[in-house]
Amino acid sequence: MSDKPLTLNDMIGGWFVGDFDPTVVKTDAFEVGVKHYVAGDKDAAHYHKIAREITLVVSGTIRMIDQVWEAGSIIDIEPGRVNQFEALTDATVTVVKIPSAKNDKYLV
Repeated sequence: MSDKPLTLNDMIGGWFVGDFDPTVVKTDAFEVGVKHYVAGDKDAAHYHKIAREITLVVSGTIRMIDQVWEAGSIIDIEPGRVNQFEALTDATVTVVKIPSAKNDKYLV
C-alpha cells in the first residue's frame, strides 16, 4: 500500500486492480476498472479465451454484444463470445474480468 493517495488518473485505461502495473492490488484472480467514454467512442470487436468479463453501466447508454444497455444494466460475457463496444452517449462503466489473464484479448 502506498502512502501517496492514488487516483484513477494514476492508472492505465481505468484499470486499478489486476495483474499489471500500476495497480492498487496486484492479483491474477481478477481485474477491476472504471472507464469513462464520450459519445461515439468505440472498442474493436474482440473476445477473451480465458476471462469472463462483467460490465456494469454506471451512467449513459452503450451498445455491447449487439444490444443497447442503459445505466444499471449488467452485461456478463463468457469467454469466447465476441463483443464490440460503442458509447451511444457519454458513459461510465465498471468492468470486472475473471481471472486477470495477460494477453487474453483477441481482435476479430
